[in-house]
Amino acid sequence: MRGKRIMSVLLVTVLCMGMAIQVNASSISDTKKKAEELESKKKAAESEKDSLAAQLDSIVAEMEDTKAKIDQKEAEIEKKEEELIQAKVDENDQYESMKKRIQYMYENGNSQFIEILVQSKSIGDFLNNAEYITTISEYDRSMLVQFQEIVKAVEEQEKALQEEYDELETMQNDLIAKQDSVNTMLESKNAEISQLESEIGATADTLAKLEAAAAAAARKQVEATQTYNGGSAGASVVSGNGTFTHPCPGYSYISSEFGWRPQPIPGASSNHKGMDFAAATGTPIYAAAGGTVVSAGYSGNAGNLIIINHGGGLQTYYMHCNNIYVRAGQSVSKGQNIGAVGSTGNSSGPHLHFQVMSGGTPVNPRNYL
Repeated sequence: MRGKRIMSVLLVTVLCMGMAIQVNASSISDTKKKAEELESKKKAAESEKDSLAAQLDSIVAEMEDTKAKIDQKEAEIEKKEEELIQAKVDENDQYESMKKRIQYMYENGNSQFIEILVQSKSIGDFLNNAEYITTISEYDRSMLVQFQEIVKAVEEQEKALQEEYDELETMQNDLIAKQDSVNTMLESKNAEISQLESEIGATADTLAKLEAAAAAAARKQVEATQTYNGGSAGASVVSGNGTFTHPCPGYSYISSEFGWRPQPIPGASSNHKGMDFAAATGTPIYAAAGGTVVSAGYSGNAGNLIIINHGGGLQTYYMHCNNIYVRAGQSVSKGQNIGAVGSTGNSSGPHLHFQVMSGGTPVNPRNYL
């Protein structure tokens, strides 16, 4: 009864550990998925950041180009202002000169014109003097109109340049506003990336802890599986006169020899690579020789399997165990109780399949017993 209670407790422990591992595996999967989502968000944010940085570079380049154009327009406007001042001076000089001539002719009366004409020595001289008076009058009018037209043209040019300058100023102000907006978005994106990196780091830490917990739980489950339903290993037993001690001296009979055999059950090999020792479940299994355990756990058709490396290219396999009392990496001595007979895996009944490997090739165990 006591043994059954212990077995029940161990079975419940194994089942609980299995459930815990499944829950932990689900948490690990969810955490990995979260980590992937965070990495994806970070990549998207970095891509947006690169796009904003490119926009900012383009805006800065456009601002520099616009600033150059503004400087050029300022120089052109300054030049036109100088031209306009000079044109107005010329206009004023012409106007003042014309006023003086008109005033002179007015103060001296029309007789002056007549005297000039009378003093003509010939008809040709008369005509020349008359033409001279007319020319003076026409010249004044012509020059005044010309200077007025120059002033008007320069004013129009200056106005056009000022309008272009105002447009460039507006454009520059718009670019500055756009630059401020992009800078704000960049700062926001940098903050978002920083937050994502923080979350990624925290998620990585959580994942590492979950994986470590899962590994620890898996080791405990293996250890529990290795000792369930059979208690602890017994004392060492060395028997026989061969190189190896008998791995299962408590066997009832040999149910299958090494080599060819009729297929005992579907899926079993007809080329038998070891010897089968039929024995009751729980019969002790002993290490055939000292060495290092390289594997100790469940392995498909072999069921619960123990593999010991003895060095020199020699290994022994112990299959279908009901209990495993050793773990991978453990050193064992010749005749040490390493497990118990069972019928796990692809098996027709409780027995120990004992297999000897030499240089990676199965050999007849009888040669060593």
